Amino acid sequence: MESGNKTQISKFLLLGLSEEPEVQPLVFGLFLSMYLITVFGNLLIILAISSDSQLHTPMYFFLSNLSFVDICFTSTTIPKMLWNIQTQSEVITYAGCITQIYFYILFATLDDILLSVMAYDRFVAICHPLHYTVIMNPRLCGLLVLMSWIVNAMYSLLHTLMVLRLSFCPDLEIPHFFCELYQLVQLASSDTFLNSMMMYLAALLMAGGPFAGILYSYSKIVSCICRISSIQGKYKAFSTCASHLCVVSLFYCTVLGVYFTSAVTHSSHSSAIASVMYTMVTPMLNPFIYSLRNKDIKRALRKFFWMAATRNQLSWD
Repeated sequence: MESGNKTQISKFLLLGLSEEPEVQPLVFGLFLSMYLITVFGNLLIILAISSDSQLHTPMYFFLSNLSFVDICFTSTTIPKMLWNIQTQSEVITYAGCITQIYFYILFATLDDILLSVMAYDRFVAICHPLHYTVIMNPRLCGLLVLMSWIVNAMYSLLHTLMVLRLSFCPDLEIPHFFCELYQLVQLASSDTFLNSMMMYLAALLMAGGPFAGILYSYSKIVSCICRISSIQGKYKAFSTCASHLCVVSLFYCTVLGVYFTSAVTHSSHSSAIASVMYTMVTPMLNPFIYSLRNKDIKRALRKFFWMAATRNQLSWD
């Protein structure tokens, strides 16, 4: 198809997880529940951290940013999916699809980068405790988050511009519940060699780089913990990074699970179902992992609810 035909594209069709009408109410209820739990859980983490001055530390500053990104990440794909199910429509506009790709890549890679930044924070806290406040000062923490946003915004823009150069057939059917970059590139009617090369090279840098940083940080952390003489000291040191390690394991295991599912089955439907793990399940479980395994977060949440209840009681009086 000639590149001039790109102007005729007005919409795509998202086939979703299932085309069976009797399954749609179940899918709608399940995803709506998961989405509300994700938003509410991560929002509670943000409110608890912001309302408790004792949690105004680098670790919780990064955690609040991670919770915000998780809310944005799920909000990029799930509301549109729920809307399509409710209206019994499969349509997403071309502009909406391109916008969804941009923000999906932005928040997915931000998740990855923030996890590596949090690993570095734990490395400094455990391996250099006496210099922690000097190294992880507010200026550096703010700069790390700001640079993460800038770099990922440019990275996402690059992929989006690469998609804009492709040609597509009108009313193209995407076998997914959102506009996933790989699926869209595979369905293009023009040459996609440059896009494919860019995806693999960018994935190597933007996914492999942070993962290597996490592995390096934790190798140093484990080395430092092994040098601690007392068992109690080892347990205390490990407990400070246990929640983060659980979140990192969950994130990378689900992403690798999606990759291997796609590679083994070569089924777009199986890939779409597997994608639910890192687009919905991981952001939903993150608040539970941090709140259930963290005494400071649980204390802050109790304090937040007590303050809210007291304020409500005073307003009634």
